Amino acid sequence: MRDTHYQAVLDRYQAERRLPSVVAGVLSGRDLVWTGTAGAQTDTDTQYRIGSITKTMTAVLVMQCRDDGLLSLDDAIGRFLPETGYASATVRSLLAHVSGMQSEPAGPWWERSPGVSVDELLAANDGSGAVFGPGEHYHYSNLAFGLLGEAVARLRGASWFSLVQERVLDPLGMARTSYLPQAPYAPGLSVHHLASTLTEEPLHDTGAMAPAGQVWSTLSDLALFAGFVGEGDPDVLAPRTLAEMRQPVPPAIDYGLGVRLVPYAAGVLAGHTGSMPGFQSTAFADPLNHVGVVALTNATTGFSGSELALAFLGDHTPAAMKPWRPAESVPGWARELLGYWHWGNSAYEVRWNDDRLEWRDLARGALAEQFGLSGDRILGLAGYHHGETLHVVRREDGTVDHLECATFVYTREPYATLAR
Repeated sequence: MRDTHYQAVLDRYQAERRLPSVVAGVLSGRDLVWTGTAGAQTDTDTQYRIGSITKTMTAVLVMQCRDDGLLSLDDAIGRFLPETGYASATVRSLLAHVSGMQSEPAGPWWERSPGVSVDELLAANDGSGAVFGPGEHYHYSNLAFGLLGEAVARLRGASWFSLVQERVLDPLGMARTSYLPQAPYAPGLSVHHLASTLTEEPLHDTGAMAPAGQVWSTLSDLALFAGFVGEGDPDVLAPRTLAEMRQPVPPAIDYGLGVRLVPYAAGVLAGHTGSMPGFQSTAFADPLNHVGVVALTNATTGFSGSELALAFLGDHTPAAMKPWRPAESVPGWARELLGYWHWGNSAYEVRWNDDRLEWRDLARGALAEQFGLSGDRILGLAGYHHGETLHVVRREDGTVDHLECATFVYTREPYATLAR
């Protein structure tokens, strides 16, 4: 019965969020007790980029250094990176995103750009980008984990990823987790918001920012990592250290030491979500109730890992929904109608999906109308305008001025003056 629930949740999520492919699993303790897919064909051995779940791996390396006496969480990061402009920020504050530093490193968007060297990263971030004082607010910072990864590398005298491999992946048996993609792997994709077409995303080596989001993994391997976060493994971390990581660090209420915390009806999930161009992921486990959820998708947006985890662990089983499939192209008659239209001051978003135009009421977020081509007519297929004809009224130069359907007039601007 729960298997049916899990698949229904995944099918609905794929359809509503327009995910090209998604693979998910549910854990009991360390064991994957259910796996499922939706969308394009994939399996538990297909690699996806896991994004910020990488941060939890970096945090494990930091805590290993602490347990080995190489650092204190109250040490200033400048003890290990004297050239950083954030030298006074503590290791603890970086792990918990309460240092006050900016969210992203200075320069081009690091996730979509070729990675820079550590020297370049440190030189470009001189401390002037801080947005809060230390400990004032929880403010998520990718930059913080770039610095932490380099600090660990210097302390151990080895590259960051070689340490991840040796001290995290190998002990947990994560043989299909890697720095760069290894076949079979899913392509990173972005779904055009209006046209439902796909665009391939870049797959850059992120260089000095790799400790914040570089790693690729599979559902089977990610389940091993989620099982570790929930159940522990003394070959990786002492149980008391893992428990420490799962405690919130004030002023954060839902983030510990490199670990996200998600309260739900039965307890608290610990783990992380992740995103990189073309990919999103989630890995959570409840250490008290011994359950967990892992999922991977190859879509830039539309996915909430914590939301999906809670849906799996909840009792509501959604009704069946037709799977979403991307569009190869948008026909000309429909392409020029995509975008935003107003009926008076009421706004609608018009997008192409399932070979028809969908009109969504932006105030309610609900599907309001559907139109398709029938002969030479644009015909209402569902909604108030079902069976009615949508007329495209053009200017003298042939461009679209407004739309009319059964005396309803739709314009690009609220109450726009119509061309006559």
